[in-house]
Order: sequence, then C-alpha cells, then structure tokens
Amino acid sequence: MYILLAIIAACALGIAVHFAVPSRDLRGLAVAPAVATAVAAAGYTVGQWSGLGEDSLWLWLIAIGGGLVLSVVATVALTAIRRRSDAAQRVALGI
Repeated sequence: MYILLAIIAACALGIAVHFAVPSRDLRGLAVAPAVATAVAAAGYTVGQWSGLGEDSLWLWLIAIGGGLVLSVVATVALTAIRRRSDAAQRVALGI
C-alpha cells in the first residue's frame, strides 16, 4: 500500500516539473507526470525486491527522487529535441 504514496507523490511532483520547466507548449501535458510516475513505481518495486523496507529512506529516495530527476531530464530532453525538429522543419520549408 505504501507504493501508492510514492506513486501519488511522484505524479504530483511530475505535474510541478511540467509547470517549472520552460517551453510547456513544445511538449505534452502528461509527459513529466507519466515519466515520474513510471520511474517511481519501478524504483519502489526494485527497492522492495532488493530488501529495502517501507521505513528505509533509500527506498523513498529511489522512488520519489528518481522519478523527479528523470522527469526533469526527460522533459528538458524532449523540449530540446522538439526545438531542433521545429528548426529543421522551418529550414526545409524555407520559412
């Protein structure tokens, strides 16, 4: 049941990441929360399988911290990719 706390917290932080990283118009609304949620779920599961208990700080840092960090990285990377793609498309169209 504690996995739900990690997933909900990571999703909420993913929403915050979406609004904190600039150029929101170049990516989808659900990208950052989806990445954060998926990473938190996987991190919590792997932490549990490796023997970390619910009271372990490492489990929560892996799940929530990992989700937060990877959602920021994914969001910044997708924004950069979109900018490059848009610039190449403008050059190809002669705009």
